[in-house]
Amino acid sequence: MYPTVDEHDEVYAAHHRHPGYVLPVVVPPNYGPPQIPSYAPPYISNSVSVRGPVIRTQRWSTGLCRCTDDPGNCLVTCFCPCVTFGLIAEIVDKGNTTCTCAGAIYGTLLALSGLACLYSCYYRSKLRVQYDLPEAPCMDCLVHFCCETCALCQEYRELKNRGFDLSIGWEANMERQRQGAIVSPVMSQSMTR
Repeated sequence: MYPTVDEHDEVYAAHHRHPGYVLPVVVPPNYGPPQIPSYAPPYISNSVSVRGPVIRTQRWSTGLCRCTDDPGNCLVTCFCPCVTFGLIAEIVDKGNTTCTCAGAIYGTLLALSGLACLYSCYYRSKLRVQYDLPEAPCMDCLVHFCCETCALCQEYRELKNRGFDLSIGWEANMERQRQGAIVSPVMSQSMTR
């Protein structure tokens, strides 16, 4: 007498057992209060979604070829790039790698293979990700391979312009930031007794 559940719904229910799924029931008009059929919750996928290219919003604070903006660092980097690299690596690694260790590895790679640029381009990539910087003017490995000195100088200036004093290391920079954040308020004359 009453319409039954569609065969399609039975097949669906047999193959897709979701908790809370209730087969819809059709009730003819004027035979009781209208009932709204309830359905299974929407299908939730665990797959990874593919997004478009990431657009970087920040820009490098100085250009790649502006090495002479900091002449002291430019000279150190030209004659002993392992020092500049060690300073950069300690800050980018947030103190997990010491300046001495990173500089020694860089110097050894430079002396033995001449391909220390492969090691330093890794740190350029980490720096870019940390500060949302574009991969410009070209890929990190090409920047370091074609102009290692300019790349190291640019990274040094970038960290310096972001408030780091690279000569004191990661721990001292963090201490300076904590001290700057915990400054007791100055009391005016009217507040004292």
